[in-house]
Amino acid sequence: MDAERLRSIPLFDGLSRNERQQVARWADEVDVEPGRHLVDQGEFPHEFFVIEEGAADVLVDGERIAALGPGDFFGEIALLEHHRRTASVVATSPLRAIVMHSRDFVSMEETMPEVAERVREAMRQRLAGR
Repeated sequence: MDAERLRSIPLFDGLSRNERQQVARWADEVDVEPGRHLVDQGEFPHEFFVIEEGAADVLVDGERIAALGPGDFFGEIALLEHHRRTASVVATSPLRAIVMHSRDFVSMEETMPEVAERVREAMRQRLAGR
């Protein structure tokens, strides 16, 4: 993963060059075809996603509740709360995403509390909107 590409993602805005390089070491990039499920409701969490390019739908019990695009992230609620996935996310176009596995996400929380706080604030807003 190219650390400089992280500069364009709001979640990582304000990180130093060294911090972006660390996030890049923790993260992978995946290319996804339309129709592919990135996560499925009810499954145990293993990763956190940030969309770089493309679009996806968020589905709860098969019903579309939101659309996601570049800069949006998902998967944090299940990782942070240690629960099964609360929704499915399905690519609706060709999609490129940054993927961080749970152990690396925990490392990011410990070493970059400002990023972790952004993720937690987004999670609180999502949970409040239910």
